[in-house]
Amino acid sequence: MPHEVGKELFLYAIIQACQCRSINEQAKSYKMKMDRIVILAVFTGIIAATTGLRLGPSGGSDQRSINPVDPPKPVWPTQFRGIALQLHNSDELETYSVLIRQIAQTNANTICLVVHAHQENASSASIFMDSRKTPSDTELTELISLSHKQGLRVILMPIVLLENARSGEWRGKIDPPNWDSWWEDYANFILHYAKLSAQTNTEIFMVGSELISTEKQADRWRNLIDKVRSVYPGLISYSANWDHYRPIKWWDKVDLIGMTTYYDLTGGDKPTLERLARSWKSIKDDILAWHGKNFPQLPILFTEVGWPNQVTCAQFPWNYYQSPNKPDPQAQANCFEAFFEAWISEPAVAGFIVWEWKNHPDQNTGLEDTSYVPTDKPAMEVIEKFYRFPAKKEVPLAKANPESIGE
Repeated sequence: MPHEVGKELFLYAIIQACQCRSINEQAKSYKMKMDRIVILAVFTGIIAATTGLRLGPSGGSDQRSINPVDPPKPVWPTQFRGIALQLHNSDELETYSVLIRQIAQTNANTICLVVHAHQENASSASIFMDSRKTPSDTELTELISLSHKQGLRVILMPIVLLENARSGEWRGKIDPPNWDSWWEDYANFILHYAKLSAQTNTEIFMVGSELISTEKQADRWRNLIDKVRSVYPGLISYSANWDHYRPIKWWDKVDLIGMTTYYDLTGGDKPTLERLARSWKSIKDDILAWHGKNFPQLPILFTEVGWPNQVTCAQFPWNYYQSPNKPDPQAQANCFEAFFEAWISEPAVAGFIVWEWKNHPDQNTGLEDTSYVPTDKPAMEVIEKFYRFPAKKEVPLAKANPESIGE
């Protein structure tokens, strides 16, 4: 009996030990699973905070998920209401610093810094940087930092200029003898500034501007944008010409649909507010119909909102060399008034970039100046009025985290 009892006790102890071991292994397995879930949750949270979600079909701030466990979409508190500043010269850090501070004193909340590469003419195969005409990376980094410190969000727009354009040429007509060579140069140019934009927390990066002759090369653009995304986490856009946004087949690769505003608004009629309003109603209906049918998830960014101070500004806004180019400050102001009346409260629009701020603090910008610069003209009063206009909604956007960028 004692032997049998001892045997039973021994077997019972072994069973209990095995059960304990099984329970411990189950606990360890459960803990490992929970650890993986926690790590995945943290990683997902980081991705969500960094990249966000795409804009819903209507673009409104009320487009929340009906599932209560889903996190809210990141939003920008207001539209991008910006002014462009072209950086045409190197070694002008103090000059551009003054201009940035001037822009910050308007009601703008965004600045678009424009940097340039050059090619000889539309038939050239190579693109080059001119150190005399482009700020260094160090200078540009300081200007972006200053913009952020002044409370401005930053859009960086690299564009190609023709050094010695022949008759009728501009960057929309680029046609090199060797597209492979041209694209290699262009990709290097764009990726250089995409990396700098990532390092400086630039909010929006433009991958191109008005390169009409290249836009049909969809595979090349898709490939380039993929490369930009690999080095830059913010919002990506492309600035299409006002009459050429429809043919682009790769809008789905960007976060905002960029387009300029250089429409003929009068056909030679006097640019009264009533005449301009009729034109914008028709144009707006056309844009929104296309947008709603094809890319309702992507907000619109008007990348160049500008009219030169000239009598012909409403009919030929793209041609500041138009003759006669006599100044007409009221016509310029009317163009801005009618535009913003049409678009300022439109939910599909993420923002505007006024083209453009002056090139030098001492530049003559009075009523006789026939350039695009609205400073010291009635047009600037119009811009500031509408940039004070309350935003009717928040602007949900993909990719960037508004709480971290620009600080």
